[in-house]
Amino acid sequence: MRWLFWLSAGMVVYTYVGYFVFLRVKALVRHRPVKRDGVTPAVSVVLVVRNEEKSIAEKLQNLLEVDYPAEKCQIVIVSDGSTDGTEAILRGYAQNPRVCAVMNALSSGKAAGLNDAMGFAEGEVVVFTDARQKIERGAVRLLMENFADPEVGCASGELMLGDPDRGESSKGTGLYWRIEKKIRELESESGSVIGATGAFYAARKELVPAVPAGTLLDDVFIPMNVVRQGARVIFDGRARAWDLADLGTDREFSRKVRTLTGNYQLMQMAPWILSWRNPVLLEFVSHKLLRLMVPFALAGILLASIVLKGPIYRIALILQLVFYGLSALGGRGPLARVADAARTFVFLNAAAAVAFVNFVTGRKAAWVR
Repeated sequence: MRWLFWLSAGMVVYTYVGYFVFLRVKALVRHRPVKRDGVTPAVSVVLVVRNEEKSIAEKLQNLLEVDYPAEKCQIVIVSDGSTDGTEAILRGYAQNPRVCAVMNALSSGKAAGLNDAMGFAEGEVVVFTDARQKIERGAVRLLMENFADPEVGCASGELMLGDPDRGESSKGTGLYWRIEKKIRELESESGSVIGATGAFYAARKELVPAVPAGTLLDDVFIPMNVVRQGARVIFDGRARAWDLADLGTDREFSRKVRTLTGNYQLMQMAPWILSWRNPVLLEFVSHKLLRLMVPFALAGILLASIVLKGPIYRIALILQLVFYGLSALGGRGPLARVADAARTFVFLNAAAAVAFVNFVTGRKAAWVR
């Protein structure tokens, strides 16, 4: 049982602390700054939507108003079998020569929609985004500056959780996302980011692969294939998009389960990712794979703490019980902030456990909106 306790504890510590320290050291030893310049390549902004009548008009207006040469900014939008008023809204915008609206009668999923969109994309660089998030006015121009560096094949923007007027949220998933972004910054500084911000990222069109049907994580599949072709995937925190900090517990949990299930799916459909053919194998294992294993490591620590005798294991058991107890608390003040962080940790690892069940049972977490 001792080996179970210490192996599990070591895995958890490395996943949440050790990998961060490793990236810090790597960024110092092998710092790789991006050679940015004010270039404005022709871009195609691509998004796939389904039943987004409440947000699509605002999103299109947001894209039409970005600070980028109009003649170099095409918008390609695919309706994935929408059954509400989405297509009526798109037909109204289709009169704009910058907008290319593709109406698919049947829903085939986001991956198929992206492949359809790529057939209409005319730009040298493709910008991927979603319907809900608002892109800052100068964000596309800032993101394109990274493509002045010939080594950069994909550039990820930053997703801000909160309100543009009041700033980013520091609670719950907002806190988690801020930590995640710091890890992405360090990965970018020393090499390549493992995945991109799905709400706002860009890639050279020539490097974008066809996305297999049913793919859940195009924002990991596409960047990883860019890395495989010898180009860098970088993170640019200056190029920002905004989203709600809290989508509701049920919706946020389902979204996280889908994302983590997508990691399992990715390893099935692209087994080269777990081989030495992957130039960022260590980073992928540390950033993606080990996080899927943490729920089992936590269970191992708890079980070993209950069975083993000795002051170290008694203290460990008490700390775990206090931590999990805090995750169930609410209220205000300093304790509430700690409880919120604990609740988020439990929330994310519960989602990872459900994702494992999905993987083992073959249950699919399909893209809906």
